[in-house]
Amino acid sequence: MMVNNQQVSSGTIIWLTGWSMPVTVFDPLRELLPDFHHVSVDYSQADSPETMLRLTETEAKNVLSSDGSTFTTSGLRGPLLIGGWSLGGLLALRLAAIGLADGLVLFAATARFTRPKAEADRGWADAHLRQMMTGLMKDRTAVETRFRQMLLTEIERAAGLGSSLPSSGSWTTPALIAGLQVLRSEEILSQLKKINYPVFLIHGTEDRICPYAAGSELASRLPQAELLTILSCGHAPFVGRECEIAEEVRRWRHEQQDSFNSASI
Repeated sequence: MMVNNQQVSSGTIIWLTGWSMPVTVFDPLRELLPDFHHVSVDYSQADSPETMLRLTETEAKNVLSSDGSTFTTSGLRGPLLIGGWSLGGLLALRLAAIGLADGLVLFAATARFTRPKAEADRGWADAHLRQMMTGLMKDRTAVETRFRQMLLTEIERAAGLGSSLPSSGSWTTPALIAGLQVLRSEEILSQLKKINYPVFLIHGTEDRICPYAAGSELASRLPQAELLTILSCGHAPFVGRECEIAEEVRRWRHEQQDSFNSASI
């Protein structure tokens, strides 16, 4: 768990990272949001999908039950927001579906990662994830390298955004496999109507991992969703755009103030 020491005024954000990524990937964005209390869930040592799910739920419950750590100066609990990217977005939706969130900030998210052939525009075939799992046992570096190459567009790589991404290798092989198993098994599409909280979606139009159509699907099915579309952007919409994203999060947080006040009493 990682927490900052800034005075809390806007609530807490629990950050759930994407597959194979260290939690530090969010550091530049979090530094631009000092008015929030920040917590991260570290999946790098998870040895099973059950461990990954338990870590996520436990952190949310800890924040909700903590004595004063998420309270504003007005005496009301600030909203608990879950900031999730890709795999972390799927886990964030899962938390919201069971009532462990007041709102979501989701980057390149989907409510179901694996898709049948007829829905290829919204996700990957399960066979591809199974191939990745097999490949991890033979040459995990090659699997991670191929995945990293898909994160950014050619224009983003030419602009040097790749240097902003943390180096690979921080997750153990069991954790990488556990993450892929979660992506294979979790299905939140059927539960989206339960998530009657403010949700801010940030999605790139050139995302090759969680296609933009998956973000549009979320926007159309979630009762209180707003979709921020980033043109010519790949799977990491916050990387290199931290200032813009931080301002958009603040704007959205302000516009949803009444909803959060109701949720936080």
